Amino acid sequence: MGPEREHPPERARARAHAKEHVEEHVEEHVEEHVEEHAMSSTPEPQSAPASPAAEAAGDAAAESLQDRYAPQNRCFGCGPANDKGLRIKSRVEGDELVADFVPEEHHQAFAGMLNGGITGALLDCHSNWAAAHHLMKARGEATPPCTVTADFHVKLKRPTPLGPMRLRARVAESEGDKVIVDATLEAGGKITATCRGTFVAVKEGHPAYHRW
Repeated sequence: MGPEREHPPERARARAHAKEHVEEHVEEHVEEHVEEHAMSSTPEPQSAPASPAAEAAGDAAAESLQDRYAPQNRCFGCGPANDKGLRIKSRVEGDELVADFVPEEHHQAFAGMLNGGITGALLDCHSNWAAAHHLMKARGEATPPCTVTADFHVKLKRPTPLGPMRLRARVAESEGDKVIVDATLEAGGKITATCRGTFVAVKEGHPAYHRW
């Protein structure tokens, strides 16, 4: 066997160039494959579940009957225009009216517990709106009639702790301009107060006729 023939310099350079090109191509392909695999295997970031307080805030932010029909009302319990009031936000859920409320420190009766008068105001106003909404639907009208409280009876079943609470109201009876409503206040997972009230749609000439 004769001695190995030496390649001309041009052929050696061509081989070296081809080898470099192949190596670069392989490296690029491997890097692309690794990046694609990393992207496909990395789970999509998921937002953390909303806290109960955030959910309550979101519920309260939904358009309420008060904001829709009585934005200029200055009632202490339910008037959107009363910046010193309770400003409850009642919304329709099925055959009930529901409102979420978070009391402030100055609504206390004693440390950590809701004042009974505030409890009554919440139940009164929320029930009144249940009556007004019922009459609006029963009459087929576009806006609710102005209603007032004829009587309401509150039972304080247990102390109501400060914190997120929910009001529920449902029509029990209705005849003409008069509506009887049952309502509850829930806090800490328990019903802390109940109410039954009678609410009447007023006629022109009554001081509350243009309250909405």
